[in-house]
Amino acid sequence: MDDTDASISVPGDEDARAERLADRLHSASIHLLRRLRRQDDASGVTAPHLSALSVLVFGGARTLGELAQAEQVRPPSMTRIVRNLERDGLVEREPHPDDRRSVRLRATDVGRRMLEEGRARRVHSLADRLRALDADELACLERAAGLIEGIVRD
Repeated sequence: MDDTDASISVPGDEDARAERLADRLHSASIHLLRRLRRQDDASGVTAPHLSALSVLVFGGARTLGELAQAEQVRPPSMTRIVRNLERDGLVEREPHPDDRRSVRLRATDVGRRMLEEGRARRVHSLADRLRALDADELACLERAAGLIEGIVRD
């Protein structure tokens, strides 16, 4: 086989390559998020509570049912989470603008600040690790981040 034959792809090779890359990205993403999640310990709030609060901070006010659906938990579980978030002053109820019988949950300023501070801690932790890379590695990751952003946007 000469050099020109090496560039010819065999049917199925690209599919297998995509599967291998998807597996690597999946694993690396999980490990990265687990490592960064350690920064959340400083908040003193559990991961399920932070996750629900994040939906309200970054996605806006929701009903309890909408929040439960977004978090993929049953409403009774979300009721307990919301009760704790309310007790801690991180979430409050407001009248639903379209249905006076219903209420929506929204993050308080304290809750919003907690989430923003947590995000800043995680970003700073990741930036510390990125500073150890050389310029070519950073450029490669910048390109990869753009590609991943495009994939998740679709």
